Amino acid sequence: MKKDKNKVKRQKDGFFKRHYSLSWKYIKECRSYILFIVLVFLFAFLIALYYQPLFIVDWIKEFVKELLEETSDLNMWQMIVFILNNNLRSSFIAMLLGIFLGIFPVVTALANGYVLGFIVEKTVEIEGFSILWRLLPHGIFEIPAVFLALALGTKLGFFWLAKDKKKEFFRRLEQSLRVFLFIILPLLIIAAIIEGILIFALG
Repeated sequence: MKKDKNKVKRQKDGFFKRHYSLSWKYIKECRSYILFIVLVFLFAFLIALYYQPLFIVDWIKEFVKELLEETSDLNMWQMIVFILNNNLRSSFIAMLLGIFLGIFPVVTALANGYVLGFIVEKTVEIEGFSILWRLLPHGIFEIPAVFLALALGTKLGFFWLAKDKKKEFFRRLEQSLRVFLFIILPLLIIAAIIEGILIFALG
């Protein structure tokens, strides 16, 4: 009986080790796409610090207002689930919609970069640079996860450049889903827990 349990444990360990290894191998293959997404994000982030047209400002303020109203009555665990569900859904959809020439992940990177830049600029203006330390803990896990999802989606959208388009499409799709399950999902879970706890701890 003990031998059977040890065998099952070894099989489980081997299963996770294999898929983590394959996930990181594919991430290395996506390095240029990750760099591209990061640059697009930073570009939009920097623009938001210096250029804020009124119609975009109004839209962001309305978005934040609706978000605060939607989460105002949630307890800590409900907040964690809400954050995780929102991040998972948006990251997964952005990755899959990369199928269409990788356009959607790039647009998402631009939008996220601009919104974050706008929020950072406004909060620093009101509360000073010390507020950034509150954003840092969950951002360490959430932002890389989002970058990965968007980079995977962008790479997925360029399958048509391969000689065997059908084979390459399914290879990239399989690899992307593996990375999402074994790398992105754990990062988003950690980020949601930290963010949910911080929201209630810091008020």
